Amino acid sequence: MNTARHDHRRLGRELALFGTDPLIGAGLPYWLPDGAAVRHAVEEYIREAERRAGYHHVYSPVLGKRELYEISGHWSHYADDMFPPMDLGDGEQVVLRPSLCPHHAVLYRSRAHSHHELPLRFAELGGMYRSELSGVLGGLTRVRAIQLNDAHIFCTLDQVADEAHAALQMIRDAYRALGISAARYRLSLPGPGGKYVAAPDKWRRATAVLADVLERAGLPYEAVEGEAAFYGPKIDVQVADAAGREATLSTVQVDFHQPERFDLRYVGADGARHRPVMVHRAVIGSVERAVAQLIEVHGGAFPAWLAPVQVLAAPVSDAQVPEAGDFVRRCREAGLRARLAGPEAGSLSARIRAGRLVPYQAVVGEREAAARTVALRLRDGRRLAPMPADEALARLSARVEAHSTELWEQP
Repeated sequence: MNTARHDHRRLGRELALFGTDPLIGAGLPYWLPDGAAVRHAVEEYIREAERRAGYHHVYSPVLGKRELYEISGHWSHYADDMFPPMDLGDGEQVVLRPSLCPHHAVLYRSRAHSHHELPLRFAELGGMYRSELSGVLGGLTRVRAIQLNDAHIFCTLDQVADEAHAALQMIRDAYRALGISAARYRLSLPGPGGKYVAAPDKWRRATAVLADVLERAGLPYEAVEGEAAFYGPKIDVQVADAAGREATLSTVQVDFHQPERFDLRYVGADGARHRPVMVHRAVIGSVERAVAQLIEVHGGAFPAWLAPVQVLAAPVSDAQVPEAGDFVRRCREAGLRARLAGPEAGSLSARIRAGRLVPYQAVVGEREAAARTVALRLRDGRRLAPMPADEALARLSARVEAHSTELWEQP
């Protein structure tokens, strides 16, 4: 792979996907329309996958009182990575959240729960903020404002292993649809130092569960000290960029700590109150880092379901513009992202070259216009025989809805 050609920062500029500006601030990228289209496709995919898996989507504020993070342990273990608190007067301080888990713990305890409701799965694509040093910021991979695909599963001890295993399977399914692969799986453990919660029994239990999940999935992994969250061990799914640099994209964590800190309870079958376990999981991690990985892996030639423009209609001459425009309109009505590339943009060959990253190009010449057909050209160079516009639209829609990395169904 040509690392310079696939650097997501360079491609982000060239393809007008995202950018940064000193006036907005370092580590705070903005998204242009084509980049936003890729991001929306990723977000819609993961929300639908979560709905099918029985998650309940919630919203929570990006601010919280300092006391919230004192209870969760973030203030004592993680304050160096948080933005300074904001004074609201009368001694009240609020903080930009560095994590969503304290909010979800509060949502859980907002009402009583029975064991019949568990596992209870809360999911949110929510904003969080990290006070990263300017020297480590770069493109979309290390930012200060993060949109996280986060979820917290409140379950019984007997349910933990199955929930963690299901979360890991969701990650693997998402990677197949996105066309990316894990560089390695890491079991992240505590290391020397005082940044971890002192609860050795809880650490041992959580570590044993996660190791068993990895082994049950048949995945080779490395146990690495010093990479755990402050409250518990985690499975980190590592990906590599075009230069071979590793980063964590997805995680599964088992947490006995925060349910205790927030005094979370459920009523068991015996009528007594019990403490749930909290499983944290991020299928695609931060949207920013996920899109950076997609740009680098695919070089801007995204799978059809992710592409900013999925269909480019190219009339051969001005006479076919109405028919090509009608095909674009019908594509859009079917939920496809389609554009018209008319003769004003240059010769047909020039327009086809300009749209080389678009998965499907629908050429409409004199014969196609008369017969109400389109001649599809696939991004990989294949040219399909002219087919009725209705058939082409149905087959393109099916390819996109399948979340496939294949441009066309295999014979």
